[in-house]
Amino acid sequence: MASAPVLPAQLSCRDDGQGPPVVLLHGIGGDRLVWNAVATRLAAEFRVIAPDLRGHGQSRAPPGSQFTLTEMAADVLHLLDEKKVDSAHWVGFSGGAFLALRLTLDHPERTRSLALVSGAAYLDAHSRSVMERWWSTSTEEGPDAFALRLLKDVYYPDWVEAHLDIVDLVNEEVRTRDYTAAVAWGRSLQSFDERNSITAIRKPTLLVQAMDDQVTDASHGRILRQSIPGSVIRIFAETGHMIPVERPDELAEALLEHLRRAEARPPTAAP
Repeated sequence: MASAPVLPAQLSCRDDGQGPPVVLLHGIGGDRLVWNAVATRLAAEFRVIAPDLRGHGQSRAPPGSQFTLTEMAADVLHLLDEKKVDSAHWVGFSGGAFLALRLTLDHPERTRSLALVSGAAYLDAHSRSVMERWWSTSTEEGPDAFALRLLKDVYYPDWVEAHLDIVDLVNEEVRTRDYTAAVAWGRSLQSFDERNSITAIRKPTLLVQAMDDQVTDASHGRILRQSIPGSVIRIFAETGHMIPVERPDELAEALLEHLRRAEARPPTAAP
């Protein structure tokens, strides 16, 4: 007998500002708070919707959740339906960039534009090994080692030295956060590969990569730029994977420029 379909999750979210809607999608193991500094800037001109995805932050996962992009995309669209939002600008960070890409490919009619931050068109062997190392470190060596591993992998070293409070914050997170959904989401992405599909994207697209990203190599930006017609790329030097945290002002400025340009584009130019 076929199993019952998993119901959409009721997503907790930040929703403020007025104007064209922008949906901010966090990464694996994170929550909407990663966008705080960026969201505040965007909300001066746009309606900003930043959800906690299923099993993350304050959003509970329905029974039977597999944490696939299909489930997560359905959650996000359900949230927009509840808010009577027909289409949105998708902005995805890290794992959220995979989700933003999935939403754009599967639902172009609900897509105003796309922005991928620390994103990629496929999950490569390096990123898979980084995530598996996180979970094995957590299981085998405990929270202190896990926190240290995260600090080394996701932040630029000089930025950590200039913001030592992040050390305590990460230590507190790994001791209090349940990573069950994060592990499942990461493993559901093992076969994610849209390199042959992204050439069909005709929406305004911004790509933001970090030169010193130890999770998603900056070379993924080149693949995306060469494959998505008309896409624009911004590359930040001396920056790690956590672009929304390390470079919020520069990221917000790049996103505002992208969003304004997308809104000014004639509708007939973006089928």
